[in-house]
Amino acid sequence: MVFVVLAKVVTLVMPFAYKAAIDRMAPGLEPAAGLAMALVVAYAGARFGGVLFDNLRNAIFEKVGQEAGRRLSDDVFIHLHRLSLRFHLDRRTGAVTKIVERGTKSIDTMLYFLLFNIAPTVLELAAVCAIFLVKFGAGLVVCTLAMVALYIIFTRTVTEWRNQLRRDMVDMDTSAVAHAVDSLLNFETVKYFGAEEREAKRYGAAMRRYARAAVKSENSLAWLNIGQSLITNLMMAGAMAYTVWGWSRGQFTTGDVVLVNTLLAQLFRPLDLLGMVYRTIRQGLIDMEAMYRLIDTRAEIADKPGAVDLHVEGGEVRFQDVRFGYDPEREILHGVSFTVPAGRTLAIVGPSGAGKSTIARILFRFYDIQAGRVTIDGQDVASVTQQSLRAAIGIVPQDMVLFNDTIGYNIGYGREGATQAQIEAAARAASIHDFIMTLPQDYDTRVGERGLKLSGGEKQRVAIARTLLKNPPVLILDEATSALDSRTETEIQTVLRDISRRRTTIVVAHRLSTVVDADEIIVLEQGYVVERGRHADLVRADGLYATMWARQAAERDDMAMEPAIPDPVEATGR
Repeated sequence: MVFVVLAKVVTLVMPFAYKAAIDRMAPGLEPAAGLAMALVVAYAGARFGGVLFDNLRNAIFEKVGQEAGRRLSDDVFIHLHRLSLRFHLDRRTGAVTKIVERGTKSIDTMLYFLLFNIAPTVLELAAVCAIFLVKFGAGLVVCTLAMVALYIIFTRTVTEWRNQLRRDMVDMDTSAVAHAVDSLLNFETVKYFGAEEREAKRYGAAMRRYARAAVKSENSLAWLNIGQSLITNLMMAGAMAYTVWGWSRGQFTTGDVVLVNTLLAQLFRPLDLLGMVYRTIRQGLIDMEAMYRLIDTRAEIADKPGAVDLHVEGGEVRFQDVRFGYDPEREILHGVSFTVPAGRTLAIVGPSGAGKSTIARILFRFYDIQAGRVTIDGQDVASVTQQSLRAAIGIVPQDMVLFNDTIGYNIGYGREGATQAQIEAAARAASIHDFIMTLPQDYDTRVGERGLKLSGGEKQRVAIARTLLKNPPVLILDEATSALDSRTETEIQTVLRDISRRRTTIVVAHRLSTVVDADEIIVLEQGYVVERGRHADLVRADGLYATMWARQAAERDDMAMEPAIPDPVEATGR
């Protein structure tokens, strides 16, 4: 702020040096040429001083602006992670990232213009009016203020009109980027269905809508600039004509004409920018409007006041008459109750859509239940901190998405600060270490976007290794071996059985052969627990579980009896 004031003081002194130099060049004052040259040098020095102080100001403020943008980015990023799973399932990732990017970039620009353009312009306008009042009378002051007021009103009115055009353009831009990101994230799906041309048309239509909106926005800017230039030049012409008229009457000197010209030119420079500044601030607010909505979005799942950390001793998990639905009108779980004693294994089976994976999401408290109670060692999961709850639970999901980083990073994500030896031990336990060592860069090999460079089985083994590294007291296996071949599945099942003996385990499974050793099996159908017991008991009960077991056994027999496909080379003899 000191440099802001110094820059303005130097800028206001500069026209007086210019005026004095011109006055010393009047006929009869030739002997004062040396003084005139000194004043010219002073004028040049003042111009340099203004530039110097402005740039020193900018250099000092850069850290302030960047720090403000960094803090805002951090706050938004943290807030996005606090929001519920429902929020992220309803949003497009590309649109959210674009909103955050534009919003955080706006803060530095807005701070800069508010502090270093609007405030100094008001200061300079006050100083110019004071100078005009003393030297040229109140008439010039009134005219100056009137034209500035007209300029501001015109700028505000036209800019408000342009804001709607800007909103349309931003919406079209966000839509185009969202289409592009969504399409690229689903690259394989596009290829599967040969939909490249369809995606190109969809993206092209979005870009055409953006282009039309952008043309309207830029054309409106031209009309705004024309109007602003007309007002400022009318003001300049009137003030200069008044000063020349006063000079002709002997009231003002030739230098006074130069003084008025220079003061107005200096005032017009930030006033010309004032229109751009106002537009930038308004546009920045538009860009930040969507980000403010993100910030103002309340987290659906939040720690209760006074929530304490979860303390796990044995790890007993209990669902008591749990009722839940993603939408209030459609209930998914209808009074589900079960208990998993510490160190025991519960298997949850049932047809697709029965609510099996929903139980894992509820245990992680991605959603709050509508009725009932969920406890771990007698502690309600809704009354403990989410961080401590999720730290006590590990999961191997069916659909494992990896970070676009190295295999070592993805395994090490299970425990912050894990050593390379610990990462390799987890990989060996998950039967993936030998495969990793065959890669050119072993643990430093990058897995690609969402881990697409790895097969489904390899990604699942990375997920198992990550969870082994976390070493949680409560373990959820959600179709943990669904993407593995029979041989690898047998190896992984042995590993999973070993780690399950030392922790409470919930197994969500479709293949019943993977849960025959569970301490208890519950069968879900349309959100109801219709059967429960051990494998042998459920088979003898001849209910839904027995029907599913018989059907899967028949499928295995059919696959075993299928004849081998003959080798075409052997079949043809060529």
